[in-house]
Amino acid sequence: MTSRTDAAWLDAQYNNRARIPEHAQTFERWAARSALARLRPGSHLDQRYGDGPNEVLDVFVPAVGASRPAPVFVFIHGGWWRALDKRDHSFLAPPFVERGAMVVVPNYALCPAVSIETIAMQMTRALAWTHRNAACFRGDPARIVVAGHSAGGHLAAMLLCCDWRAVSPDLPVRIVKAALSISGVFDLEPLRRAPFLQCDLRLTPRSVRRLSPAGFAPPRGRLIAVVGGDESEEFLRQNALIRAAWGARVVPVCESVPGANHLEILEQLAEPGARLHRHALRLLEDA
Repeated sequence: MTSRTDAAWLDAQYNNRARIPEHAQTFERWAARSALARLRPGSHLDQRYGDGPNEVLDVFVPAVGASRPAPVFVFIHGGWWRALDKRDHSFLAPPFVERGAMVVVPNYALCPAVSIETIAMQMTRALAWTHRNAACFRGDPARIVVAGHSAGGHLAAMLLCCDWRAVSPDLPVRIVKAALSISGVFDLEPLRRAPFLQCDLRLTPRSVRRLSPAGFAPPRGRLIAVVGGDESEEFLRQNALIRAAWGARVVPVCESVPGANHLEILEQLAEPGARLHRHALRLLEDA
């Protein structure tokens, strides 16, 4: 019987590009749709939120006419903290902009040039910038929802737990009111043991403890945790784990979407009428 600590088994569970032979075509489709999204009116690209590497973000602003400032939807991309770019994910913005939301898509530096700890701190700076500047783009700094896919889902959960006053004394106690984690990872110990990742992530037992949201005290906000029904056993386990760790009050929705793999599930976020898209809209409405 294969052990859950077996290196080859862990690689097979977490290497999504190997599990999805058509991944290159999917990324090409995302890039083409994203290029069109960045040409739309109201796109403010490469706004700098810090002085570090890749500390830029894109802002997509809804049309003028809303009676009050827009809720803010921040999306953090995945790629195992070592690949992909905000430019690959602009296609997610238009459906939310059309529903009256301001959308922010931040970039971050990539492993192994930096650590996951550094990336997590970059995301706190991106959210602090969003809070301070939302009003300049007709957004409401008091109504911020964060979503993320895969490694971005991990970062979204981390931000829900952030001590914002420790980041900067001018920030409120809570910036992020709710989060949506799509195919997120909440226990990083298996990744420390997966050979295809460890050479870049360089996780240690100490960093695993510092970076695993499943080991944190439950935060005050809400988290929706969604995974594709066709994803690996480990991604299904990770999704269930955060509900077990934080409880149904904090994680009121913990579900899998039938027939969706690790990449298809993200496309449903941008599909009006899809259950995942409706989850995001509901968080924005309630923010």
